[in-house]
Amino acid sequence: MRATEQADPGGNAMGALGGVVDRVGPLVARLERKARREATRLAALSFDELPPHEAVRLAYNVLLRREPDEPAWSELTVALVTGALTRADVVDGIRCSGEYRTQVPVGPASLHSSLHASRCEFIIGLPPARRIVDLGGGHTIDARGALVLLGYPYDFEELVVVDLPPDDRHPLYRSEQFGAGESERGRVRYEYRSMADLSFAEDGSVDLVYSGQSIEHVPEDVGDTVLREAFRILEPGGYLAIDTPNGAVCRMQQEAFIDPDHKVEYTLDALRTKVSAAGFEVLTERGLNWGGPAAGRGEFDPAALAANHGVYFDAERCYLLALVCCKPLPG
Repeated sequence: MRATEQADPGGNAMGALGGVVDRVGPLVARLERKARREATRLAALSFDELPPHEAVRLAYNVLLRREPDEPAWSELTVALVTGALTRADVVDGIRCSGEYRTQVPVGPASLHSSLHASRCEFIIGLPPARRIVDLGGGHTIDARGALVLLGYPYDFEELVVVDLPPDDRHPLYRSEQFGAGESERGRVRYEYRSMADLSFAEDGSVDLVYSGQSIEHVPEDVGDTVLREAFRILEPGGYLAIDTPNGAVCRMQQEAFIDPDHKVEYTLDALRTKVSAAGFEVLTERGLNWGGPAAGRGEFDPAALAANHGVYFDAERCYLLALVCCKPLPG
């Protein structure tokens, strides 16, 4: 052994390690560049173009806000590869899961969107009707109107949307003026007038009157007229459906009305009394977007209200009231 080797017994090992580092360093750099290129490539692909493994991951990340777990990840990937499932099937399975419904809360900043989802649930629970009058149901950009767009599931002969002329509405609700036309559910036409004036409809000529987020926009005495007119035009056994802000919970949020165009925001007791005085029988009292235990303590909890979307039995603690009433049969 040479003297120099004796003087530095670790020299060869360090030199060998340095050689490995010299070789590994460029390899790591190449792998990093390759990973970045692959990430860029995947980012440019649509969901339908993603490799099956990445498609499952994206569906979980977006809908459940977490990474997929095993064995679901592998099983769904294999199902996509074999064609047993499509990417739409994977998404639908997640959307219909209990985890999606109960464990992925809507955030408080999206309370308005959560309320919209709840109203859709209320609408699909309404009874089938051939002749419908929708009070204040004009949509700002879509001639089919709010009831159809919220998901009313049944075909009808005619839906009459009663709404103020666009120029007479609050600036928040201005829209173009629509004429009659066909929707996927049936014929829709408009009556531009006050919803207290239903003189266009004959007595007992309508199966369903819907007032969605509208009765709070008129003074209480005008609301009485609206309900009397709704009672008149409904056939015996016909239905009145109302959804409207719950004044009890809204006052927890703020002292002023929650909308600058509101004239009144009813409590459950007040609304029940009002529709009963007009002659209606209340069939169901439900609420939309439950405020949770905080509402029972008189506290406004926007996180709970946004997260607890849907139709609830505990109407008094919900952000919106949702009543279904009927015009009693004779005798």
